[in-house]
Amino acid sequence: MKRILFVLLMSAVLLSACTPTSSLPTEESSDTDLPAVNDPSQPIRAATGETFTIVMNANASTGYHWEIIGPLDDAHLEFVSREYVGSEPAMPGSGGVEVWTFKAVAPGESILVLGNYPPSESESYEEEVRFSIVVE
Repeated sequence: MKRILFVLLMSAVLLSACTPTSSLPTEESSDTDLPAVNDPSQPIRAATGETFTIVMNANASTGYHWEIIGPLDDAHLEFVSREYVGSEPAMPGSGGVEVWTFKAVAPGESILVLGNYPPSESESYEEEVRFSIVVE
């Protein structure tokens, strides 16, 4: 009986040594430094002259990328920049976000459409997302 208790106690001690420590990065904590992704069902509001961003989930390692579909409504919006921000810690195949920055040029409403294009040089996109922009 004592022998069984001893074996169980030693097993518990050895197994507890195998438990991962909390100092290791987790999948949840790796995305906390990324900007929040925009919800296309919510209008984006910006004052005239102000810049705003649209953030989309992306993964540069796959070759998929977001592009503006159709002409940009340059009466209300001006494209400023686009950058990819990878999740940390950077690991092969890990994702990130594309951050699109625009400037609100004049009051009015506009629809901005982004398409998610595959890695090939194809003219067709696989996903379409529409954002309603209100410039005040």
